[in-house]
Parts: sequence; C-alpha cells; structure tokens
Amino acid sequence: MKITIIALCVTCLIVSCNTSKGIITKKSDSVKVYEDNSNEIDSEMETKTENNVAIESVDGGESGYSKADLIIDFAKQFDGVKYKFGGTTKQGMDCSGLVSTAFQNENIDLPRTSKGMSTQGEWIDIKEVQKGDLLFFATRRNSREVSHVGLVTESRPGYVEFIHATTRLGVTISSLAERYWYFAFIQARRIL
Repeated sequence: MKITIIALCVTCLIVSCNTSKGIITKKSDSVKVYEDNSNEIDSEMETKTENNVAIESVDGGESGYSKADLIIDFAKQFDGVKYKFGGTTKQGMDCSGLVSTAFQNENIDLPRTSKGMSTQGEWIDIKEVQKGDLLFFATRRNSREVSHVGLVTESRPGYVEFIHATTRLGVTISSLAERYWYFAFIQARRIL
C-alpha cells in the first residue's frame, strides 16, 4: 500500500512539472514583427534584432513605430527593477541611469546625471510634451534644483505618463497628475 501511494505521488509530481514546460507568455505591443528575412524589411528602415526576430523601426513611417518607441520599450524592460544609486543594470537602476541607458541603446549619448540632462535638447512647454521627451523634477526638500528625471511614455491632452526610478518603488511608471510629481515638476525637454 505504501509503495502504491509513493508511486502515485511521484507520478503526480512528474506530470505536474511537465505541464508548464514550454509555455511562453509575452506582453504584445503594437509592433510589426517579422521573421529575420532581409527581403521583407525596407533598406530605409532601421532594425533591431533580438532572438532572430527583427523589429521594424520607422522614423515617421507607416507603422508609427519611432525611435522614441524603441527607447521607451527598452526602458520598460527595467520595470520593477529595484533602485540602486548609480545603477544602470537589472541588478539596480537610478533615474538618470534608466534614461541614459535607454537612450544609449539607440546610440544617443546623454549626460549621466539628471541635472546634466536638464541642459540637453530644447525646452518645451508641458502642453507640447510627446512620447520620448524628458521630464525634470526637484525632489529635494526646500530646493528647486533638478534632482530627478523621467521619460515620457504616454502623452495626450491633460495626461502625461512617464517611466522613472524611485528610491521607494524602483523603476515604475507614474502620472504627472499625481500630486507629488505635479508639484515637483520643473521642466520638460525634447532630445529627439
């Protein structure tokens, strides 16, 4: 009887371990994806290749997938990564590390600090903010000096969403409508 129960438990364990094998789930974005076949991709388009799949990148092309989208998608890969001062990897990330790493992935060099980044590109009115723009904040008490940066991931009239790294939550997406970020906001700048 004991042998039968043990055999039954082992069989259940083996069967249950194999059921999840080979299941792959992936959040799908609205990105054109092709098998790695040069004939299907225009020579005018930049391509990013990952795991033998080419992702179409068109600056202003038909797909609407731009350099800003590539930068944002790269930054989103770090969502949930813990905060680490000076960090630029999945082991830890700070706000300027996230932004500089995301832009560097598209061969755009930015200063490594949020204060340094706040002098790059052109100043833009908050009403004109688009995906890929940078938002700068003063997060130190009794100071209006830039100390934090976020990358705009979504923008429509009256709503701006950005990805950034906070000491409490790590890499996360927030809204400029949140009271804290609304009052800490200093300026927006366009790099692209």
